Amino acid sequence: MTHRIVFVEDDADLAELIKDFLDRHEMEVVIEPRGDTALDTIAREQPDMVLLDIMLPGKDGLSICRELRPKFDGPIIMLTSLDSDMNQILGLELGANDYILKTTPPSVLVARLRAQLRNLRPAQPAAEAQQGKGGSRKVVFGQLSIDPVSRDVVLAGEKIPLSTSDFDLLWLLASHAGETLNRDILLKEMRGVSYDGLDRSIDVAISRLRKKLGDNPSEPFRIKTVRNRGYLFSLSGWE
Repeated sequence: MTHRIVFVEDDADLAELIKDFLDRHEMEVVIEPRGDTALDTIAREQPDMVLLDIMLPGKDGLSICRELRPKFDGPIIMLTSLDSDMNQILGLELGANDYILKTTPPSVLVARLRAQLRNLRPAQPAAEAQQGKGGSRKVVFGQLSIDPVSRDVVLAGEKIPLSTSDFDLLWLLASHAGETLNRDILLKEMRGVSYDGLDRSIDVAISRLRKKLGDNPSEPFRIKTVRNRGYLFSLSGWE
């Protein structure tokens, strides 16, 4: 399974180097070069993990960590060249899950990130939805199959790579196929927060899912928009 990571790093060369390495290990990395726009990027991308440098333009990584921790359930990793004990203690006290130096060998970095990702607890829809028809845990809609055990999604014989959060959103929608789910329900199930009328993270995630599932962005027929109500997973759009 592919995990999405937002990497907040202003050194473009280093960021691309680490991104390229992590991409080869089933980690989809989005680079954000500024501290003062990092929280917006994280809200938009809904990553499984956040990597934070400390010295950043606009806002430092420790401040970002402090603001992010109350509203982000995934791992926050400080990835920095500052190796002082005080910075390490402060980062961990502010809510970081780990503090990793940039001099750490790439293979060790991947191992430590994977260890954190293993601790992710995916959203669990209703038990009857997980069982599917005939007691099978896999659910099938035409050419689409979704397996909540292996977390594999296959459409028309092709495996679709999804991040943890995107899979959870798809599974939530599919578990309520034919029903309209509003943004408040989706946000509460996905992130444990209520819709404030401004948060567009669900809309961005839906758009991302549609693209990966071959839906029509102008006239969606698989994950439909029900005006003024929410989103509906179509029962008949997968033939």
